[in-house]
Amino acid sequence: MQEVRKGPLAGIRVCDFSWVWAGPYCTLQLAHLGAEVIRIESTKRICVTRLLPPWAEDRRDPNAAGYFNQYNQGKRSILIDLSRPEGAQLAKRLVAVSDVVVENFAKGVIERWGLGYEELKKVKPDIIMISMSGYGQSGPQSHYISYGPAQVPMAGFSTLTGYRHWDRPMHLGLSYGDPNAGLHAAFAILVALWHRHHTGEGQYIDMSQWESTIALLGDAILAQQMNGRQPPRLGNRDPMMAPHGFFRCRPAEPGTLPEGMLLEDRWISIACRTDEEWAALCQVMGRPELAQDPRFATLEARKANEDELERIVEEWTIQQDPFEATKKLQEAGVAAFPPLCNKELAEDPHLAARGYYVEKEHPVVGVRRHLGIPWRMSETPCEVWRAAPVMGQDNEYVFRTLLGLSQEEVNRLREMRVIA
Repeated sequence: MQEVRKGPLAGIRVCDFSWVWAGPYCTLQLAHLGAEVIRIESTKRICVTRLLPPWAEDRRDPNAAGYFNQYNQGKRSILIDLSRPEGAQLAKRLVAVSDVVVENFAKGVIERWGLGYEELKKVKPDIIMISMSGYGQSGPQSHYISYGPAQVPMAGFSTLTGYRHWDRPMHLGLSYGDPNAGLHAAFAILVALWHRHHTGEGQYIDMSQWESTIALLGDAILAQQMNGRQPPRLGNRDPMMAPHGFFRCRPAEPGTLPEGMLLEDRWISIACRTDEEWAALCQVMGRPELAQDPRFATLEARKANEDELERIVEEWTIQQDPFEATKKLQEAGVAAFPPLCNKELAEDPHLAARGYYVEKEHPVVGVRRHLGIPWRMSETPCEVWRAAPVMGQDNEYVFRTLLGLSQEEVNRLREMRVIA
């Protein structure tokens, strides 16, 4: 099925061998930008995210996994057994009519299938290929297996995360390395496409997910390099702002929160960057005299008396509804917002007004709400053109229409379990 794509990458085709989160998050950005992304899947090695919850109506069906269906919107899916020589040859035929190849396996995996860059550029000399391995294609740890949860402590996050005076590392609860690597990879591909547009040259991109994650902590690494000190754990505090943190609010009324949330689990985040913002907060709290109080009049004074500062702020917030307090503070020029639960995010009027959520018909789970494209381009508008694919949804289009295989060839490959 041919579709009219929108976006700056319309006309670009991506051969997507990636799986789990990092690689698919990269190709999701390319699909959002209008590229035709074709995921190569296999029933012998189902993508991990097809096997993880949340499930639509709790149906444990690889095509009903919300995780996969979120990060693979706008893509196509075909089934090829790459462990078979015939499967690798079929994949090469697809590469020959593609512009970009993405893979995020450990070093050496894609080469063992006969699909490394040196082989692929023989069938498409100007192909752009990116390998998103955990540690890069060179170095003593290049053969190590990598997953996002391990990259968080390896990149230094765990030594900085936690409450003050803790003496043990703490995980963040999210594999930051995966989506961060996906964004880095998408940017690298865009630059390579720009280069090819001007020179006609393709290229190979060797990307280390570990290195791209470390790049998020430049200030902490510089603190060690320049001053010889490990930055301390600060909890929710900030060295250049005070107050800065989460403050408990008035408990909610019964029946107003999603199931499982405690009525007293209501908070507001507040951050004051300047003395003027602190004074504005004091006005909203009805305590204007605190702005001139010697304990709090300057950032240095507020940091020196931060325990008492936070106690005073929470004396006010504990009497407030978090959303009403947010409105008052924002109108006064103070950065504040409640931490939203999933239900509140899904029903947020601002996100709805901007059209952030998309609802497309999925062949198995029907219409579901998913996160959409977080940018707006005036000259090259982008859109999510369809829901994530079910496994092998685009076999007919790719094998018959795009690659020109006869029905007899397709049937033979199916009988051989190459297309499976």
